[in-house]
Amino acid sequence: MTTFAIGERDFLLDGEPFRILAGALHYFRVHPEQWEDRILAAKEMGLNTIETYVAWNEHEPERGSFRTDGALDLGRFLDLIADAGMHAIVRPGPFICAEWDNGGLPGWLTRECGSNIRCSDPTFLRAVGDYLASVLPILVPRQVDRGGPVILLQVENEYGAYGSDKEYLTTLVRWMRAGAVTVPLTTVDQPEDRMLENGSVAGAHLTASFGSNGIERLGRLRKHQPDGPLMCAEFWDGWFDHWGGRHNTTDAATAARELDEILSTGASVNIYMFHGGTNFGLTNGANHKGYYEPTTTSYDYDAPLSEHGATTAKYLAFREVIGRYARLPERVRREPSASPAFSSPFDAAARLLPAVPLERGSEFSSVPSMDDLGVYRGLVLYRARATAGVLRVGEVRDRAQVFADGRPIGVLEREHNDVGIELPDGIRLLEILVEDQGRVNYGQRLGEPKGLIGPVTVNGRELRGWSVTPIDLDRPDRYLDTEHDGRTGALGPVVARSTFLLDEPADLQLATRDLGKGFAWVNGWPLGRYWSRGPQHSLYVPGPATRTGENELVVLALGGVLPSRARWLAQPDRGPLEA
Repeated sequence: MTTFAIGERDFLLDGEPFRILAGALHYFRVHPEQWEDRILAAKEMGLNTIETYVAWNEHEPERGSFRTDGALDLGRFLDLIADAGMHAIVRPGPFICAEWDNGGLPGWLTRECGSNIRCSDPTFLRAVGDYLASVLPILVPRQVDRGGPVILLQVENEYGAYGSDKEYLTTLVRWMRAGAVTVPLTTVDQPEDRMLENGSVAGAHLTASFGSNGIERLGRLRKHQPDGPLMCAEFWDGWFDHWGGRHNTTDAATAARELDEILSTGASVNIYMFHGGTNFGLTNGANHKGYYEPTTTSYDYDAPLSEHGATTAKYLAFREVIGRYARLPERVRREPSASPAFSSPFDAAARLLPAVPLERGSEFSSVPSMDDLGVYRGLVLYRARATAGVLRVGEVRDRAQVFADGRPIGVLEREHNDVGIELPDGIRLLEILVEDQGRVNYGQRLGEPKGLIGPVTVNGRELRGWSVTPIDLDRPDRYLDTEHDGRTGALGPVVARSTFLLDEPADLQLATRDLGKGFAWVNGWPLGRYWSRGPQHSLYVPGPATRTGENELVVLALGGVLPSRARWLAQPDRGPLEA
């Protein structure tokens, strides 16, 4: 039986010293038919371990329905790691951060618990217990001592930056052990005294997260943990982007020197990220450190393996460093080809608002939040009868397009703290289309409600009698069936379709500079959000989402004038690079 343990100074695999050379690769950010390829790329860089979070909110979007099919088949992902002769580190949370919507916590959970999360609150713990009862049966049979790849499980995630509830952490450790977890447990925190102290728990090994000054920061970790192996469980080799910000990159040679410094100490490492992937659909998170910043769809992270699976200068530099400490395998993996560049006409379009029916039974006296409706992502259309005057909203989360009798009159942006707009004379029907741009994934604003946060008033008097309808973003093409007018020049929101032919399935890059703001799908696969403000100006289409012959692009453009043709690029467009 293979064993994995924590020794006096080293990790021990079957009693022998073992250095973990891991890379982060999140199965939920990669098309499942590309998992095997990305794992092979990691192995060929010299890594011996793959690390992944588990996104609870993806597996259980509705309470009691834990999904493990298709892109959520965590067991298959771990089996592919084993087939490649590699090990696995799994970080099931329950909180994961990861620049992921709501930090991985389900919207129904934070609606029920409010601010009583990541603590010993009984309601929160009951849900966590049910979650572990669903996820541990996937992980336990795949532990290394049972012939599987899993060598470590992490408890929570950077908890010391959030709270100090030792009873909560102790409960997680106890439940994991009671659930037949036998491999070592770990925690991770930034190497600051307060965080390491608050995030530590008996029964779990301390690790650190940082991106530079490895010797100094591992030294601080050693002060809090005199014995056992040192590990940087998140070596930040790049960074993520926010809409409207710059495209973040880090110098490959500098990052390689930092990696070399960590390995020179004898420590283990997990490269975060090895391959960032994509926030497909509506899965991106957001930061709020004084102001709201939603994360882009691309999670390229300037990682060694790019979003579309190409090796980079950083990949080659890291491989050279790792080769000084471990034996490198032969490289046999094929590089992805350039994507085909072409254009395709939009052949059908329909205005969204007239296509959204007024649903009976959806009337509310006061304006509800999206969470009040049980809607935790996407778009919601609010309707009410109104008169001219100053419209004021308690708060917009996160972007509200305001229409008077179908005519756009303005946009209220959360990031600008917009809460008021003038309604014109003669208005009868007020429509407000609200977009949740991603839930905060870090800090004290986890779980806050989305939508319109009331009261909503006109000239100081509360507006009542609301009809509220969620927009179906699982089937956006349904809105095309109601009003075919073939026009793409109409003021949005507009749903439009473009069909195109491919000789064979291929990775694609959809150009988005001319599309304004919205969402896109290819053959039903949700590519994610786009926004002309950048820095991301293209959306990645994984090859397995395409097919030989006819393919279909659907976009929901929220505003502006949609061009007559969609453009497809040979390479991704992330705007000007800034170091």
